[in-house]
Amino acid sequence: MKKLTKKELFFEKTLKLISEKGFKATTMRDIAHELNFEVANVYNYIDSKESLLENYIFGTLDEFIIYLENIVESSYSPVEKLKFVISKHAQYAINKPYEVALFVYEWRNLKGDKLQEFKEKRSNYMYTVRQIIEEGISEGQLREMDGEFATFMFFSSMRWLFSMITNDDIKVNPIEIEKQLTDFIFKGIENK
Repeated sequence: MKKLTKKELFFEKTLKLISEKGFKATTMRDIAHELNFEVANVYNYIDSKESLLENYIFGTLDEFIIYLENIVESSYSPVEKLKFVISKHAQYAINKPYEVALFVYEWRNLKGDKLQEFKEKRSNYMYTVRQIIEEGISEGQLREMDGEFATFMFFSSMRWLFSMITNDDIKVNPIEIEKQLTDFIFKGIENK
């Protein structure tokens, strides 16, 4: 296992702490205490809790958007495209659980223009997935259903994964989790 740099360790422990306590409840003093730092040393790594939140949330969202754009531009069928989306979400959650937890649960703590920007980008992302689902319905690959409802259920099915991954008591095999999640979603939407 690779030894983490001080910076990587700082962010890993900080994100885990925020995941456990919540963004609002976590103070700079808590972060410093967790890392055996003086509070002033925390500012060597981040400007503020808010900038940390913004950087991780938008970094995560932008990575998902770029990946989805590549999926949409591919020649794959709607079902295959959806499987790629599931795979990306599952692998990201497994490899970066605390970043994803921050993204899923703490976005409401964004302020002003950043909150609005996030909502718009997230809405566009979900709408693009909805278009894939509706294309699958119209081509007969997915069963006949309301596209908006199917999209909501699609994302709801994946959301629980983030809380499970951050639970230290649960050990997951990334391949098995991805397969089980894909099977679960497609048993509900695939036209067979």
